[in-house]
Amino acid sequence: MSENNTEKKNISRRGFLAASGGVTFAVAAYAVAPRFGFVESAETVEEVTEQAISAWVRIDTTGRITIYNPSAEMGQGSMTALPLIFAEEMDADWKDVVIEQSPIEPAVYGSVMFGNSRRMITVGSRAVSGYFDSLRIAGAQVRRMLITSAAGEMKVPASELTTEPGAVVHKKSGKRLTFGEIAGTMTVPDAPPNVVPSQLKDPKDFRLIGKEHVPRMDIPSKTDGSAQFAVDVRLPGMVYAVISRSLVHGAKAKLTNESAVAGMKGVLKVVPMNQGIGVIAETIEAALDAKGALKIDWSGGDSKGYNSQEWLSKYAAEAAKTDGGRALENKGDADSAIRHATRKYSADYLNDHVVHAQMEPLNAVVSVAKDGKSAEVWAGSQAPDGARNAAAAVLGISREKVKFNQMYLGGGFGRRSTSDYVEEAAELAKHVDRPLKLMWTREDDITYGMMRPASLQRMEAGVDREGKVVAWKHTIVGTGGGLLTSGSDTQFYSIPNQKIERKDIEHGIRTKHWRAVGHGPNKFAIEAFIDEIAHGENKNPYMLRRELMADFPRAIKVLDTAAEMSGWDKPSKEGRAKGIAFAERSGSLCAGVVELSLEDFRIRVHRIWCALDAGIVVQPDNVRAQSEGSMLMALSTILHESITYKDGAVEQSNFDDYHLLRIDDTPELIDINLIPSTEHPSGVGEAALPFMGGAVSNALFALTGKRFRHMPFTPERVRAVLGETP
Repeated sequence: MSENNTEKKNISRRGFLAASGGVTFAVAAYAVAPRFGFVESAETVEEVTEQAISAWVRIDTTGRITIYNPSAEMGQGSMTALPLIFAEEMDADWKDVVIEQSPIEPAVYGSVMFGNSRRMITVGSRAVSGYFDSLRIAGAQVRRMLITSAAGEMKVPASELTTEPGAVVHKKSGKRLTFGEIAGTMTVPDAPPNVVPSQLKDPKDFRLIGKEHVPRMDIPSKTDGSAQFAVDVRLPGMVYAVISRSLVHGAKAKLTNESAVAGMKGVLKVVPMNQGIGVIAETIEAALDAKGALKIDWSGGDSKGYNSQEWLSKYAAEAAKTDGGRALENKGDADSAIRHATRKYSADYLNDHVVHAQMEPLNAVVSVAKDGKSAEVWAGSQAPDGARNAAAAVLGISREKVKFNQMYLGGGFGRRSTSDYVEEAAELAKHVDRPLKLMWTREDDITYGMMRPASLQRMEAGVDREGKVVAWKHTIVGTGGGLLTSGSDTQFYSIPNQKIERKDIEHGIRTKHWRAVGHGPNKFAIEAFIDEIAHGENKNPYMLRRELMADFPRAIKVLDTAAEMSGWDKPSKEGRAKGIAFAERSGSLCAGVVELSLEDFRIRVHRIWCALDAGIVVQPDNVRAQSEGSMLMALSTILHESITYKDGAVEQSNFDDYHLLRIDDTPELIDINLIPSTEHPSGVGEAALPFMGGAVSNALFALTGKRFRHMPFTPERVRAVLGETP
């Protein structure tokens, strides 16, 4: 590999490393940010140019094929999907494939997802879509090298050879060499054979991609308990740490009983920190006991004075102001078109803060060498190279001196793309000469979480004499900057005059990308508003969407499929009603219908029908699983989840007062139709989440005749909308 200059834009030479009894390939792959025709916001996604990385595969003489995976595995299945793409073109026998996490080396395994630098980051449903073509080409290059080597062994022309899973065959003579047999004698050329996309497999010949029988590699170990998450790491001599953090972000801590806490059994160190007070102890129990005994005076704070529910009521006045907005879309003259419209529509939609609440609370293990010049980290991160760099910066050493062990993630949803928990562990580890595990409690995760922004969406529209929507305005008000804006565009609805803008209100709280980012709140508002316009125009809401989609047949097919699946034109049984909605996310098009009822002001979603066009689907069963998870996670935020702030502090602390979806909230039917496609794969991890808010709201209107415009739709809010008193 010494001659493989991974810092250059184009790799002209490929080396190889001899493995024990086999061979390791270093083949070029080109991972480029997928171009979906729409992006989260112009300010956060930059134009990129093609850059090269190396994808590695090792074959030993037994025929075992080890493929290295650069993505974070947090339950979404990309640790299987990416190697599977490579294995397809290589013609590997899947039963012989072993998948290992790649080293955390962005120059080798990074991809160009944002900007022009290589990063190892798994976010935005971009893993499969970003690597698909490049991994196919790299796999095809390895296949050709195996064929060339086999031709020399068999003494036949390479043109007469083909492959079957795990072997090269010569049909004329019946000769056959397994990949393992070839690996024992082959020499890898300095430069791999040239492969262009037109030479790749025809999708009809896929053996692995798109097939139902291919299992996920991580499921067995997660089922039998042998899978290793960071929380499972146990090292000889390891100590434990916790932190008492301010409930008001940015407040400063003054500890008034340090000596008493330091003298508690098992306590090793009490450490003042910017965000609070850290405690290091022999056991997690001793650390938590000491944390509970801390007496801290807190002062100041960036979010002090913020009361979230009061501010939501003030956002309407901000939306009405004619200045202070940041333009996101300005097509035609929406203001004038609305003024001159035959009929005008307007409505405000609201959503509360929500927190990630991932299954595994944040944690990390850091071990600093006795001389302080190197360190090792064990953590589950969506951005492991960023986490490694952050740890190195805290420790004052170069990143090359930090070995980062990427673990399975017990949920991410965007929260683990930041490195604050790794930085904290590194800072505390400097104070002891033993490995240190930092644990966040569930209360830490919620009270010191990074929230999806609360926001107001002001929707305005104008309709002409013929009933056509000719003007559209969407004003977003809230905290969180660019997090507010993804999904605010209406790319698949052809409306000539559009104005979309954002008005920022800074509250000093911690906000972060949350699954699908702004698509949840924005598509809720857009799809509920489309329904309101349809009702006002006496149109079927499904048919109005079809009219607006006239220029986009692919979107119409998705919408039509969802309507057909649900029997849209057939009435629901007594006490139930249906709602329809459409959304796009990460290049995928998704439409859905929900059927629900009300029982004592509690919403019961009985059925969900979902149609998804995600291009070529690599693993159908996994895509269905991700889609089910997306819809249920969305439903949790629609029915229950709400983070509120009072005087700058989060009022919730655990799952007793931050309510997540329970099993009795789960629909009796979730039906998913994956529309066959030969288009490039698009993102699926978040695609089925955004349409849910609008679909539920629209079904509630069909059932009650009342509009529900503030998520979550708790029983208390349902009662208030229906005008009922407790």
